[in-house]
Amino acid sequence: MGNTLMNHKNERKSSGRGIVGFIVRFVVAAFVLMIASWLVPGFVVAGFTTAIVAALIIAAADYLIQRVFGFDASPFGRGISGFLVSVAIIYVAQFFVTGMGATLWGAVIAALIIGLIDMLLPTKFL
Repeated sequence: MGNTLMNHKNERKSSGRGIVGFIVRFVVAAFVLMIASWLVPGFVVAGFTTAIVAALIIAAADYLIQRVFGFDASPFGRGISGFLVSVAIIYVAQFFVTGMGATLWGAVIAALIIGLIDMLLPTKFL
């Protein structure tokens, strides 16, 4: 029993699913949102704190959608339907995050940029 618990802890550390990996992924996701904000007209994130809050809201929405519908809301994970759900999450997140704003086209382009960056640097939270 003790060895099983120890192996599980080592496996968890090596896979990056520990608390440090979780925090690093949120910080990376916040930077990705900041980059998208800088590149995309019609998509605004007012600062790094706002980006962290937005990353939390987006991750929570993705988690809820995944639990309720069994559907991953990744921009490139599920084809056009995953992309459209990702756009909707980004667009709706602005109503919960002070300092974040997105037009519909801004959310579309931001989802595209975020998806492209995520292909290179995965920021999957859960």
